[in-house]
Amino acid sequence: MTPSGSSLLTHLFLQLPLTFSLLHPPPAHVPTLVPHAPTPLTRSRFSAHAQLDFTTHCNASCFHRGEQEEQREQLTEKLAFETLYADGSRTLTTVAVEDDAEFGGAHPSPWRVKPRRVRRQIYGADGRFNIQGDNFLLDYPFSTAVRISTGCTGVLVSQRHVLTAAHCVHDGKDYVNGARRLRVGFLIPPSINGTKTHFTSAKKPLVHWVRVRRTRVPKGWIQGPQEVSMEFDYALLELRWPHRRPFMRLSVAPSSDDLAGHRIHFSGFDSDRPGQLVYRFCPVEEESNDLIYQHCDARPGASGSGVYGRVWDNTLERWERKVIGIFSGHQWLEIDGENRDYNVAVRITPLKFAQICYWVHGNRLDCVQD
Repeated sequence: MTPSGSSLLTHLFLQLPLTFSLLHPPPAHVPTLVPHAPTPLTRSRFSAHAQLDFTTHCNASCFHRGEQEEQREQLTEKLAFETLYADGSRTLTTVAVEDDAEFGGAHPSPWRVKPRRVRRQIYGADGRFNIQGDNFLLDYPFSTAVRISTGCTGVLVSQRHVLTAAHCVHDGKDYVNGARRLRVGFLIPPSINGTKTHFTSAKKPLVHWVRVRRTRVPKGWIQGPQEVSMEFDYALLELRWPHRRPFMRLSVAPSSDDLAGHRIHFSGFDSDRPGQLVYRFCPVEEESNDLIYQHCDARPGASGSGVYGRVWDNTLERWERKVIGIFSGHQWLEIDGENRDYNVAVRITPLKFAQICYWVHGNRLDCVQD
């Protein structure tokens, strides 16, 4: 499905029946993450293969399981992170958590999952839209979507940083081969890359590739195949040079009741539409402490897309698009003997916000609140 003129996107963004609450939620409490001195690790072998399809299984007990006091130390260990540098060297940084009064209610109780290879789901009629033309590709929020050289998507979250899915660069045991010379691709519309105007509608955008300086992955993802967990499926890439495009700010994911229209949105590079940026939106179906369950149509290649919603900004006193999750993959959810399948995004919880914010700013004092 391709938008014709501005009428369709005007409908999508201005005419959606949005549900605004008269009482806005208070700002989320963000704990302080205190990093320790990095420890050198051996160089990566880059022996893994990129897996664009990522599927997990969960039952009612893991879906409803709450944070338990004895799991606090384990979770802190999972919030440690590896840093991979462009020369292949690695470090491990452990962390401590301060001011964690809200520690128990917003974070995952890790469960064991079994990776499987299946296709992303299309639910009913395909509700995706190809984004074409300079007016759309270079317009916010579509301009924040970038390609990852391993075959995934990412979202610009600062002038030098891209948020994506961890499985796009690491399989839980080792970094994928493509992470050795990881690059981020920026779409260049046809009219800018020298194509004559009357050919631009048929010509696909070119891609300008930029090298990645370093990659950060949470230790909760690097646990080996028996412990691979969708709730830690996120990574941050730092570019060698800053870009000049608008980026999207991060936010702690609110309840779906506090999202305008109860909807999420994301744009990615689905593999069945090569060379095209594909946009979709849908309501949130279910949510756990760490995952957003939805039926937004998607295909391999969309992994790592920045999932955003319209979130109330207390400082600006208005609704703002903010990244509240990272599209991960597919999950089979077994409840009351019934298997339900969903496409799933990782929620940005308060501790994950603190971690990613530290990765971006390098100063924990800049990450006290959104």
